Parts: sequence; structure tokens; C-alpha cells
Amino acid sequence: MAMASMAFCVNSVSFQNRRRYNSGMVFASLGNKEAATLGVRVTEGEGKLPKLVLSSSAGSEAEIYLFGGCITSWKVPSGKDILFVRPDAVFNKKKPISGGIPHCFPQFGPGAIQQHGFARNLDWTVGDSENLEGNPVVTLELKDDSYSRAMWDFSFHALYKITLNAKSLSTELKVKNTDNKAFSFNTALHTYFRASVTGASVKGLKGCKTLNKHPDPNNPVEGSEERDVVTFPGFVDCVYLDASNELELDNGLGDIISIKNTNWSDAVLWNPHLQMEACYKDFVCVENAKIGSVQLEPEQTWTAVQHLTIA
Repeated sequence: MAMASMAFCVNSVSFQNRRRYNSGMVFASLGNKEAATLGVRVTEGEGKLPKLVLSSSAGSEAEIYLFGGCITSWKVPSGKDILFVRPDAVFNKKKPISGGIPHCFPQFGPGAIQQHGFARNLDWTVGDSENLEGNPVVTLELKDDSYSRAMWDFSFHALYKITLNAKSLSTELKVKNTDNKAFSFNTALHTYFRASVTGASVKGLKGCKTLNKHPDPNNPVEGSEERDVVTFPGFVDCVYLDASNELELDNGLGDIISIKNTNWSDAVLWNPHLQMEACYKDFVCVENAKIGSVQLEPEQTWTAVQHLTIA
């Protein structure tokens, strides 16, 4: 990563200074459209945080917290939740929501600023909502503010479009450089899937160059994935560079999930094993990522799409 061009500063701003929104403000931002018709409603979630609930005409449902722009639930018509939120997750804005699909931006992993960047620690706003043939669509927005600029002194505008279908959940992330100078970043969607870790496996990674962060995350070991089917036999924290644009997750619970992407060039598998003894058996993380630096000149935009489908 080109650290000089990112011009990071040490984080000295309290989480408590972030923007705050209540459910009424969120609902007003949806305009005069009928929420029931759109399949979008606003409710009070855990910790009294504003939460959007998307409902498709086919019976699927998704929940999205504006804090962190975090999708915390994706239920298919059978009622089964495909995503996982850890039991130690807190909803008080003092730390990111641990589970679902958290954002990592403008930094993935540890580095010059807080772990995984600040996008998961800020309130996103509702930019637009619509319904396409019974499928609700919501676009969230995030812009720089004093909190973000204290760490990363650049102006940006991020749009996060979420589309719920009967058996799929799609997201489109756009990051635009609204500054008068270039910047670089890396990013990921840190997706937690509900799983039985002993039965979970991922296909589509064979031949990828790997950066294995176990046992020393500060000195990853380079290698190559030789397995057709990758499993989670213990602690797993591995980056797969130039990964396929379609992976297949068997969650060990009877579900096969297709993970397709456009422009997320890399993938990450993670399971903390005994570091999280209370819940490690119940989830795996299969993350779409952009590990190398994305360079954006003023007014340029970077776009990436993730498409999750259950068979």
C-alpha cells in the first residue's frame, strides 16, 4: 500500500463524536414513498439504533443497520438466516457490529489507522430506495467528515446499493474521489456466514497465490492453494490473491451459496477457532476484498459488486 499517498493520521477522535440519526430522520430521508409498497421499513434495532428492514414479495428479508452500513441479517423465504452475528456483538456505537457484512474501508486489516478503517464505525444515510418487480432496493451513502478526516485527510463519497431478491442478496459499492488530490485505499466486505465449521468448505480457490497469516499475521507466508475444496480444520486467516469471480460455499448446514463478484479481485477466509471459543463453530467468513491499493484521481470512481445466491 502506498502509505504516503494515503496520508493517514493517528486516530485521536472518540467514537462518541460521530454523527447520530434517529428513526424519524431515517424515515424522512425515504421521502414520501409508501414504505409498505417499497418493501422497506424503518424500525428500532438493538441498542435503539435505526435499522432498515427489506422484505421481498417472495418472502425473503434483510436487516441493515445505518451504523456501519452493516447488513446483519439475510433470511431466505424458508426463514433461514444465511448470515451470522457474533454473540459478543454490541450495538452501542462504541465498537463496530461484529457480524453480518461489515465494511472495511479505507483500510483492510491493521495499519496506520484503526483496524479495518472507519466506514464500519460511522452512521451511513439513506440516499434512495425503490422497488423493482417486488424486490426492494436501498442505497446508503457515506461522506467524509471531521471524524474520518482526522485519520484519513481526504474527501470522498461512497454509495452502497443493496438489492434483495427471493434467493439472492446483491451489493454494489461505489467510492468516488471528491477531493482535489489523488488518494489510495483498500477495502473488503467482511462477510460472516452462518455455518457448521466442521462441515463448511469453499470451492473455486485452487491455483490462487496465498498469503497465510497463520501463525504470524504480521509476516504472512506466501504460497499457492492446491486444494479443490478448502476447509476450516482449525484457525484460518488466509488471503487469496486474484481469486475467481465466483466461489461456492457449502455452509455445512445443507446450503450451497454462490459468491459472485465484479472487481473484488481477492478473497479472504477467516475463522478464529479457539480464539472465540463461544462461537467459532457456528460461522465462517468468506470475504470479497481488494487487497492491493486502489488509486483514484479527483472525480474518479471505483465500483465493485457482490452477488450472493442460495441454491
